[in-house]
Amino acid sequence: MFFIPLYDDNPTRRTPVVTIALIALCILVYGWQVSLGPRGGELAVYAYGVVPAVLFGYAELPDALQVVPSWATVATSMFLHGGVLHLGGNMLYLWIFGNNVEDSMGRGRFLLFYLLCGAAAALTQSLASPLSEVPMLGASGAIGGVLGAYLVLHPRANVRVLMWIIIFVRLINVPALIVLGVWFLGQILSGVATPTSDEGGVAFWAHVGGFVAGALLVFPFKRRGVEVLEPAHSTPFAVMPASAAVRRRGSVPDAGNRWRR
Repeated sequence: MFFIPLYDDNPTRRTPVVTIALIALCILVYGWQVSLGPRGGELAVYAYGVVPAVLFGYAELPDALQVVPSWATVATSMFLHGGVLHLGGNMLYLWIFGNNVEDSMGRGRFLLFYLLCGAAAALTQSLASPLSEVPMLGASGAIGGVLGAYLVLHPRANVRVLMWIIIFVRLINVPALIVLGVWFLGQILSGVATPTSDEGGVAFWAHVGGFVAGALLVFPFKRRGVEVLEPAHSTPFAVMPASAAVRRRGSVPDAGNRWRR
């Protein structure tokens, strides 16, 4: 059985300019990483990714890799990715959930919110393994913050999920409370079960830290008058054939040794 979210049922009032710009920037940066070749790309990860031991002053990078101050890597690391699947998965979630959160805050506030959530995510993972010399990279910590905010704002919104069971392909409306709640619980359980080490992998605690930060920061960042716990705009658990994807009514179209956020 295979599940993948495609879009939600929430309309938006404004074009999500910041969300689109963040996606475009991540894609451009990944293209730049690839253009450097394997060795150059690896060096860029160390130069612009978050290395906890360097961030906290327990280690230093070689002079040639000290391109930006260590504190600045908390921001630069959000735009690096470790592969096409890493990039694609992150951008899909940002595309699905980012537009409604941006709509609730406005463009300037949403950008600041996104960066703060990413910083909270990087710090959470770094505090979990402060002596690690493995670089962290990826947007999913910041996107975790977007998911946390979305859950507070639209827990009853339905996410159109593609369900693939052997040869049967269907679309099903799943409430965001379930989709995001299961995702968050999975990050906690995976973080507990996966000891921090110098072998890299998925930075589960970054996801948790970003999600919690987003769920809390949504209150001061949302526009005045924007309500939380909004109702759904479609029927939960409705099942449709896969061809229904082209008749969507939601707000969003179909859309190495390192810690990946």
